[in-house]
Amino acid sequence: MDFHKVAILGGGLLGGSLALALRQRCPELPVALWARRAETVAMAQDRGIDGATGDLSQALAGADLVVLSTPVGAMASVLLNAQAAGLSADALITDVGSVKASPHRLLRPLLERSGLRFIGSHPMAGSEQTGMEAAEADLFEGAACLLTDEEGVGDPWLSRLQVFWEFLGCRVTGMTAGDHDGLVARISHFPHLMAAVTAKVALQDPADGRFGGGGLRDTTRVAGGDPAMWAEIAMENREALRAVLKDGLREMSEMLAMLESGDQEALRHWLAVAKEARDGSRGSQDFP
Repeated sequence: MDFHKVAILGGGLLGGSLALALRQRCPELPVALWARRAETVAMAQDRGIDGATGDLSQALAGADLVVLSTPVGAMASVLLNAQAAGLSADALITDVGSVKASPHRLLRPLLERSGLRFIGSHPMAGSEQTGMEAAEADLFEGAACLLTDEEGVGDPWLSRLQVFWEFLGCRVTGMTAGDHDGLVARISHFPHLMAAVTAKVALQDPADGRFGGGGLRDTTRVAGGDPAMWAEIAMENREALRAVLKDGLREMSEMLAMLESGDQEALRHWLAVAKEARDGSRGSQDFP
């Protein structure tokens, strides 16, 4: 791996998992994990992340890869603070945000003034659990990681970042920020919102969950995620999500019409098309 020190700014699930993964796979690489809260720093240190600190200057000293692992709305202020704390102009900046058009747009004025290099990253890994306590060293193993180079940083930085994520076990693909946000609206954000819909409808009385089976459990699992985080993600990607939600409403309306008309054959065909889509996706790597 062609980086000499990695500074991770933010001690949540992804930031903590990244630090643990680097410690496990490349123990000789200096890794710093900065967090605002002393409790998060203490927990990270307890989990073996020796470079965990609440001192931003200490975290950034000598770092040539800086990973923004904060909510997207906080990235610009964190990057400004990082500059004031000694961020090297020679470092590469990346992030782990779930949307990409927004961070590129928010960070662009700062990048243009400072000459910093930023390439977006989105490792498609996570859990309904949050925080340092949920961090896992193998979180990125086999996950897709999408890179967005809207500022045209290019090589060698883009190739170095790709190698970094591949070193952690990711399958890396590059695309535009717009294509990224449209894709994750369909394959990540929409399923999460539908899990929330299912939880609200199926569990109007939460006690009814004791009668449910694996289907209910699996379908609603991600609805247990952090509401504040997911509200932010959905709002940041609302333009792409609007179109996908309209597709979902159309499909639900068609299904309702079939039930109301008693057209079992049409419903069977509708379900068969859905099954074919799901079965076809199972040919993709790591889709269960």
